Amino acid sequence: MLTRKQLELLMFINERLKESGVPPSFDEMKEALDLASKSGIHRLITALEERGFIRRLPNRARALEIVRLPDSLTPSNVRRGFSPSVIEGSLGKPQPVPAAKSAAPVADNDGGVIPVPVMGKIAAGVPISAIEHQTRTISLPPDMLGSGEHYALEVEGDSMIEAGIFSGDTAIIRKGDSANVGDIVVALVDDEEATLKRFRRKGASIALEAANPAYETRIFGPDRVRVQGKLVGLIRRY
Repeated sequence: MLTRKQLELLMFINERLKESGVPPSFDEMKEALDLASKSGIHRLITALEERGFIRRLPNRARALEIVRLPDSLTPSNVRRGFSPSVIEGSLGKPQPVPAAKSAAPVADNDGGVIPVPVMGKIAAGVPISAIEHQTRTISLPPDMLGSGEHYALEVEGDSMIEAGIFSGDTAIIRKGDSANVGDIVVALVDDEEATLKRFRRKGASIALEAANPAYETRIFGPDRVRVQGKLVGLIRRY
């Protein structure tokens, strides 16, 4: 049996994974559970892991996955959302993309998969120049994508490691020019720098927040940042 705080944390991690495909940071967990320090989160995570509800992925900083939910929680009790898979695949070569209008993806005739263009590299650290050239395509299952038009970018840098995003991962992005606070987005700064960050607002300004304490949050006027799409999944080579 789980304590109330253990259950609250388990459900918060589950909700975040379904919504964004990446686990929350320890700071986000601490705030969500209204705890005074991250040491309490460490104890709760250890307890959940010992009871077989979550698993920490080896050699992955703060990377968590849900193994199971309590028996008393059926699928109808859990709010539905996107639950991306981290699947094996070969990784692409450089370069980001421009905004584009959403369009329904068309399934490939071979096996019902959807071809997704790999548009190059995206910096999860210091921004790099945005490049608009497709390097290749990858084929993904429709249930990993959902509606809309998608593209893929190879992640470069370590600023999003506490969100479970690592250098060498391939980020799957749903095209779009808007975002909600807390979404992980591809942001184009001054029409020349592209970066993968969590989207925040600071008054009338836009904040691009890293998930690594070694990096500062960057704040820009609203006319300097254009959202290019939202993260919906990751491909990782093991």
